[in-house]
Amino acid sequence: MSDRILDAIKNRRSMRKYTSDPVPTEDIETILTAGMMAPSAMNARPWEFVVVQNDDIKQAIAAKHPFAKFIPQAPVVIVVCGMPEKERAPGLWPSDCAAATENILIQAQSMGYGTCWCAIHPYEKRGKDLMPIIDVSSTPFCLIALGVPNDTPRMRGFYEPEKVHYLK
Repeated sequence: MSDRILDAIKNRRSMRKYTSDPVPTEDIETILTAGMMAPSAMNARPWEFVVVQNDDIKQAIAAKHPFAKFIPQAPVVIVVCGMPEKERAPGLWPSDCAAATENILIQAQSMGYGTCWCAIHPYEKRGKDLMPIIDVSSTPFCLIALGVPNDTPRMRGFYEPEKVHYLK
């Protein structure tokens, strides 16, 4: 693994404070490309992405999600949605969407952006509350706030060798 990739992984934080700087469309598309390059079971790619930049919609999302009150501060919110009807390996769409989400988080970090993943799945009510706001029939999996960070939270992750077991 290159140092650049590991640095992006190590430096990624859940950012809840953003500047008002916009995120260019080209950067959003690069970040979404990373998401779409994620592995999925049997390459089904059972996902779609909603890019929210509208302030009223961000406010409505924040009003419905109990842990996303900061969402209106973010210039962009990406809603990762699953499409269970497109999966080829039943029950694996959440894993596929999680892989896409992690790719988005790492790509955004490598470009200097901050993100925060807010879970929707498996909380069915959250998804049902958000579906009409974001105008999709697919299943909302998570929210990703995206923007230029205006904070530097402390690192929380670390390597724990006692959690690694080698079978030789």
